[in-house]
Amino acid sequence: MADKKTKNVESSSKKQKTQKKESVEAKVESKQERDIKIKCRLLEYYKSNIVPELMKTFNYKNVMQVPKLSKIVVNMGLGAAVTDPKILEEAVKDLEAITGQKASIRKAKKAISNFKLRAGMNIGAMVTLRRERMYEFLDRLINIALPRVRDFRGLSDKSFDGRGNYTLGIKEQIIFPEINIDKVNKIVGMDITIVTTAKTDNEAYELLKGFGFPFRKKEIN
Repeated sequence: MADKKTKNVESSSKKQKTQKKESVEAKVESKQERDIKIKCRLLEYYKSNIVPELMKTFNYKNVMQVPKLSKIVVNMGLGAAVTDPKILEEAVKDLEAITGQKASIRKAKKAISNFKLRAGMNIGAMVTLRRERMYEFLDRLINIALPRVRDFRGLSDKSFDGRGNYTLGIKEQIIFPEINIDKVNKIVGMDITIVTTAKTDNEAYELLKGFGFPFRKKEIN
């Protein structure tokens, strides 16, 4: 009788643990689903609004001809890290907080004696974003970070490279809300390159404008 009672207790305990585990997994899955929806907001907007508009503007016959984002490269050049390695360590932490992805260290390819630089020394950090992370970062860049730039008057449309890619420079990492300004020891900048599949700068301009890039004035011929 006692054995039967013990088995019932053990069975009840296992059932409770299973239910608790399933509840935790459901919460985690629910959070992941919410995160994915947030990250894909711009992607859905691209499919439903930007694609039809670009097809109309450039008379594309096939949806596959419509340019799209390929990747976003965020690069921090840190020459000061040659004399103070801690600058690089802090910059890497900031870059990873901003992008939500592990950064890769960039090393010097050549030695420059005037700057006490030797080949192989760590002089920067870089992150390449694709898919959901790319759209989530772009969303924060356009709607949160850039409006926080002091005396911001819009982005120049002269920073295209002739192959449909656009690069903008950020002077201060503190424009991103992920950075706690009270804990920043050194203000560092970064270059952000938006790589697209556009064949011309004009197509890339219209693509980025569709995403809400705050360009000052169109001057591309």
